[in-house]
Amino acid sequence: MNNKNVTKIGGRIWFSAIFFGLIGQIAWIVENMYFATFAQDIFANSGRSDMSYMVTTWMVILSALAATLTTIFAGTWSDRVGKRKPFIAIGYIFWGFTIMLFAFLPMKASGNSLMLIAVLIVLFDCIMTFAGSTSNDAAFNAWITDNTDETNRGKINGILSILPVIAVVIVFVGLGNLYNSKNENNSLFFIVIGAIPVLAGIIALFVLKEAPDVKINKSEHLFEDISYGFKTSTVKENKLLYITLLGLCLVGIAQQTFFSYLINFLIKTLDLGDGFVIPMAVIIVGSAVLTGIIGFQLDKKGRKNFYIPLLIMAIAGILSFYFLQFLSGTLRTIVLYAGGIIMMGGILSLLGAFNANFQDHIPEGCEGRLQGVRMCFSVLIPMIIGPVISLILGMDAMGMNGDNFIPPYSLFMAAAIVALLAFVPIIIIRKQDK
Repeated sequence: MNNKNVTKIGGRIWFSAIFFGLIGQIAWIVENMYFATFAQDIFANSGRSDMSYMVTTWMVILSALAATLTTIFAGTWSDRVGKRKPFIAIGYIFWGFTIMLFAFLPMKASGNSLMLIAVLIVLFDCIMTFAGSTSNDAAFNAWITDNTDETNRGKINGILSILPVIAVVIVFVGLGNLYNSKNENNSLFFIVIGAIPVLAGIIALFVLKEAPDVKINKSEHLFEDISYGFKTSTVKENKLLYITLLGLCLVGIAQQTFFSYLINFLIKTLDLGDGFVIPMAVIIVGSAVLTGIIGFQLDKKGRKNFYIPLLIMAIAGILSFYFLQFLSGTLRTIVLYAGGIIMMGGILSLLGAFNANFQDHIPEGCEGRLQGVRMCFSVLIPMIIGPVISLILGMDAMGMNGDNFIPPYSLFMAAAIVALLAFVPIIIIRKQDK
């Protein structure tokens, strides 16, 4: 690609993309990792480790469904009004308050209240997801599409793909000491985390700027707008868009097979205890640097040249975690750190490349409507299939672990097998995409 033709991204857009993207990822990290860990800890503390797998699975599946449906409607609505800012600003404020709901749940429950606690965890998670998907999945992602083009999307999506790991550092290192699985109450953790998106939403009211040329959808047929991305005719007219989403989906399934259990895998399976923070931080920082470097190269050298190397890198990293069970001592530590960086760097870079390619192929005026389709492939399907795989493997492993909650190594072998399937859409993209 000729760098002279690259559209420059202004400072205000860079700030808004990074700041509001990071705040959104902080909230999503809490939902994707801490809410699952929180649920697992409650039932483990209550003597019902079997419910840890069941509740985690239901949380992931129902929140994914809530996220997808919300994004379909909110994205369509934002297209019809031609604005993203109100959805982002007000949505972030509401998002923060919904996170605070978890402050009211105890860390240990008696037998009579376990089912009620399980229902409340799933319900609160879905409410929080509604707010997050309206503001971030639908509006913020459409805003990114509005303010970029095919010459600079690889760069900005590369940076955005780093934000989840930076968010993990902020949450774990900066705020992680507020959460403890043995605490009787972790209210302060959820209140502090919830206050962050509330503040960001207020800032968005004054800082965020709409793209000047957003095309307003003036159609009077709301149902047709909502169903646009799911029509056969739309798929036929935009084949590469859906092939790209298929690749995004397969990598997402692989990630979701182990991601909700990653913290407890480090703590319990690898027996790192509180010492898990150091390797987690190194992996996060290392993968962030790697992803950032790759992100800037995606536009410069062409994204299609990176798909296969990134997939190989991701699979190798995932498999390295499976083989940790056969290693010990210094070699095990080296593989843990290096493999983790390669695994997360490969996955995040690949997801960034797929997202940029998806944005390239969105028909003009459909930036909001097609975010719901993206959510089906990037969230709904992965967060159903991935956790079901985890549930089957986890429940089987409980028999070998004396009914103790210890995430098994087999989660990573299963993830690697799923990721291998992504070679099919990648090969098609490399052949057909100009």
